[in-house]
Amino acid sequence: MSELDWASWVGFAGTACIIGAYAYLTLSEKPNPFLLHGTNLAGAALLTVSLVVHTNWPSLVLEGFWAAIAIYGLTKALRTGRKGQEREA
Repeated sequence: MSELDWASWVGFAGTACIIGAYAYLTLSEKPNPFLLHGTNLAGAALLTVSLVVHTNWPSLVLEGFWAAIAIYGLTKALRTGRKGQEREA
């Protein structure tokens, strides 16, 4: 078994960000979109660094879409000035 290199550790940090953001969204009554989308964007960026070193094209494309959605969410939150989203019933 080979040891993990720096790019793999960066990828694990990105994975932790995305899992943490999903847990935050699931567990929070009124998630802060800046925290949610910012953490998702950071996770996508960290995973992209890892995937550039250890290329996996399907995962790299997924991270591109993940980042784009996070940027859209941040932009929408900036435009509306929302710090917390109301849950729809």
